[in-house]
Amino acid sequence: MDKEKTKQLHKAVQPFAKSNKAKSVFQIINTIVPLIALWVFAYMIADTTIWGAIGVSVVASFFVVRTFIIFHDCTHGSFFKNKKANAIVGTIAGVLTMFGYSKWRIEHLLHHSSSSNLDHRGVGDIWMMTVEEYTEASKWKRLGYRLYRSPLVMFGFGPIYLVLVANRKNRKGAKTKEKINTYLINALLVVGYGIVIYFMGVSAFLAVTGVSMYIAGALGVWLFYIQHTFEDSYFEANGEWSYVKAAVEGSSYYKLPAVLQWLTGNIGFHHVHHLAPRIPNYELEHAHDQTPPLQHATTITLKLSIESLKYKLYDTENYNFITFKQLPKDLRKTSAKPILPIKKVI
Repeated sequence: MDKEKTKQLHKAVQPFAKSNKAKSVFQIINTIVPLIALWVFAYMIADTTIWGAIGVSVVASFFVVRTFIIFHDCTHGSFFKNKKANAIVGTIAGVLTMFGYSKWRIEHLLHHSSSSNLDHRGVGDIWMMTVEEYTEASKWKRLGYRLYRSPLVMFGFGPIYLVLVANRKNRKGAKTKEKINTYLINALLVVGYGIVIYFMGVSAFLAVTGVSMYIAGALGVWLFYIQHTFEDSYFEANGEWSYVKAAVEGSSYYKLPAVLQWLTGNIGFHHVHHLAPRIPNYELEHAHDQTPPLQHATTITLKLSIESLKYKLYDTENYNFITFKQLPKDLRKTSAKPILPIKKVI
């Protein structure tokens, strides 16, 4: 993709990068209000039928995901035109989803500025090693990487670590304002959940809030993982890296059934979002449909997304993900350098 086409594509989506106050307010009403209503109902029936409460909590988890999308848009300044309105709504949504607004905003913006850049990985990304890095790593680092990339750890323990540990601490080098926001959200969570536990009990809390937050966390990790990990995903060293190519070729179009698309706040149009982060979630589909070049982005279906779990390492020679089984046998258990030349990227 040459510079002129890149410029034209970026320009083509700009008309959609405008928030609509009425649509944003309506989204709060059809997302956060139902979420709170579902939680209240689940707690009300918890004493009578704990399984019924869990069932309602499962439904609530999808509204947690939609609430996170509102939070996510606020961090990009795309949900409202007013910066303060984004900060207030984003902080409230952060409490509901257990994310720190200021902290995550900075980390996520760094993710956008370096997505698919092999020389600038590590902030807001899922750990990904190249074939060369893996073959040169120690056996303990390889083991750690294999465990990290296993579905049990990534989608089983990952959400717990994300919500209870990673989201609760400040990043290194955080400024005072960012730290205060993190402390505020942590304090509100401790007080709020403390009151819930005091009146409703630990069992009800785990069955309602615990279940919904855990499932929502797993869904969130899944969505982030699958939209950057597919066979022909784009990754490039810094000198050759392109922001637009990273967006269109390094992010997928996750084509979901209409109901799931709505429940996940249109985040399936991830390639559009990475190209123009200021487009609010409710305009992503329109931007995709009315911008023909975007319709050529890699399309991932539910079936293909499950198959993508097998991809573990990025092959910088062939520009694609491979499985551990595709790694030459003589490179799987030793830390010897690869036989085939693989360009240095780090």
